[in-house]
Amino acid sequence: MVFDSFFSKLLGPVLNFPDPFGLLIISVLLTLFITLIYKYTTDQKAMKEMKDMLKEFQKEIKLLKDKPEKALEKQKEAMQINMKYMMASFKPMIFTFVPLVLVYGWLSKYYTALGNPDVFFGISWFWSYVIFSIVASIVLRKVLKVH
Repeated sequence: MVFDSFFSKLLGPVLNFPDPFGLLIISVLLTLFITLIYKYTTDQKAMKEMKDMLKEFQKEIKLLKDKPEKALEKQKEAMQINMKYMMASFKPMIFTFVPLVLVYGWLSKYYTALGNPDVFFGISWFWSYVIFSIVASIVLRKVLKVH
C-alpha cells in the first residue's frame, strides 16, 4: 500500500502505547476529523431545523395513533424531511470516505501483522475501534455542537 510508510510514521508511534490506549487515541483523532468535516461542510442551522422538525413529526404521529390516515400523512412529510437531512449528510462523506478507508486498511495490516490480538477486554481491534469511535462521536458532537 502506498500510504503504509506515511501512516506508519504519522500514527505508528501512537500504537506503541499500551493497548488499548494507542487505538483509543487514533479513534478519537479520526472521529474528531470526521466531526469537524461534518460540521463545516453542512449547514448546521438547517440541520438543526430539520432535526427539530423530525422530532416534532414524531410527537404528532404518536398523538395521531388513533387516526391512521392522518398519521400516515404526517409520516410521509417526515420522510421527505428525513431524505433532505440524509442528502445533506452525504457531502461530508465525500471528504472523509477515502482517508478513512486508507487508515482502516493500514490498521488492518498493522494488527494482522501482530496476529490480530485482542485489544480491549477480549475484543478485536476493529470492534474496539467501533466502540471507541461511537463514544467519541457522541462526546465530540455535544462539545462541538454538531447537529
